[in-house]
Amino acid sequence: MGRVTVRRPVRKLTADGQRRRPDALAAEEPLELRVSGKPLAVTMRTPGHDVELAHGFLLSEGVIGSREDIATARYCDSVDDTGRNTYNVLDLALAEGVPEPDTGVERNFYTTSSCGVCGKAALDAVKLRTRFDPSGSPFTVSTTVLAGLPDALRERQRVFAATGGLHAAGLFTSEGRLLAVREDVGRHNAVDKVLGWALLEGRIPLSDCGLLVSGRASFELVQKAAMAGMPMLAAVSAPSSLAVELAEENGMTLVGFLRGESMNLYTGEKRIMEG
Repeated sequence: MGRVTVRRPVRKLTADGQRRRPDALAAEEPLELRVSGKPLAVTMRTPGHDVELAHGFLLSEGVIGSREDIATARYCDSVDDTGRNTYNVLDLALAEGVPEPDTGVERNFYTTSSCGVCGKAALDAVKLRTRFDPSGSPFTVSTTVLAGLPDALRERQRVFAATGGLHAAGLFTSEGRLLAVREDVGRHNAVDKVLGWALLEGRIPLSDCGLLVSGRASFELVQKAAMAGMPMLAAVSAPSSLAVELAEENGMTLVGFLRGESMNLYTGEKRIMEG
């Protein structure tokens, strides 16, 4: 498994002078996902929780809906110049009867750390239909609980604390308990990792949870939450216009600019309880 952090020498300049010291950087390495030996996607990610990432990715793409849909997941032989396995190629075998991914909507074998939608083969294929409708979820949360979530998430961002260079995603209950937190250089990878955790734990659909992200709320992150049957997405930064539209279309609650006791409620206000 690749390293989560990498130490590099840096020349630090300040008003008081300069000095050289080692600096911790968030690791970024490619992960090629294959299904039954066929390349499906390459994403730049922080090594770790790769099996979760792969399961969450296939869930959010509508390929699978439960852990039983995957028969096996194994690393392939991918070696570096020294002959060591890089653990950067992961092959998943679907269970018998599970259809192969539709090549008409697969990504063009490459997604960057910050963008997943742009690699879609066709714009018409971007919007996916969830098999777990989140609109009927009775999930609610109080403004007090929401206000405390960003600090709780930050406390569990161990690699961010060391590098300052990672996004985070967490699954939270109506009482504010964080069930799982994952970090990654790519915001959509962090979400895929927590969704993969939930799928492997048999918790899909996530009708009794909300999703918290450390950055902005993009269209794709709302879509990933919807594909997992999640009724709420809360972000510490801004949502995009398409994110708001998609959340409304799926009957989801979307919270943005969640910073302390201040927050913007864009859709689904019925799930937010004051106090």
